[in-house]
Amino acid sequence: MSRIGKQPIVIPQGVTVTVNKSNITVKGKIGELTQTVSPDISVKVKDNNVILERPTDQKRHKALHGMYRSLIANMIKGTHEGFKLQQEVVGVGYKASHKGQVLDLVVGFSHHIIFELPKEIKLETKTEKGSNPTIILTSADKQLVGQVAAKIRSIRAPEPYKGKGIKFTGEQLRRKAGKTAASAAK
Repeated sequence: MSRIGKQPIVIPQGVTVTVNKSNITVKGKIGELTQTVSPDISVKVKDNNVILERPTDQKRHKALHGMYRSLIANMIKGTHEGFKLQQEVVGVGYKASHKGQVLDLVVGFSHHIIFELPKEIKLETKTEKGSNPTIILTSADKQLVGQVAAKIRSIRAPEPYKGKGIKFTGEQLRRKAGKTAASAAK
């Protein structure tokens, strides 16, 4: 992790980084994020770069060094470009729609699943003929968008036989053969 921590983070144009003791605030065109850093790690802004330094080469300091460097780099990228995750709803009769920050899912249960998203996440759903319904989540906070996407996926995780459920776009599922392979061996 220490190799990651030693790399400086370039601040793009339009993004401001403010260091106040152990609090780092990043402001960009998409939003504003704040992170509290361990007092062992020192953060400095020099020549349009963010530089993190650790006091010793202890294993704990090396781990914190790399972790905070990655978190701050994600904050800078998120406030400048944003993060986007897409999920597909696979299955006959499965649907996804939204109204404001409320996601409405029909995924094979006897009732609709209503899922309310945090205000920091922008929600979009697409339903095109001939393709699976798509859920698109965008936010400046990488951790939040990943956590919300994981919760949505856990509502109906893809099953291994037909692949029905909510999966990430591009996700490769391990498929099982099913019962026909067992009856053919008799």
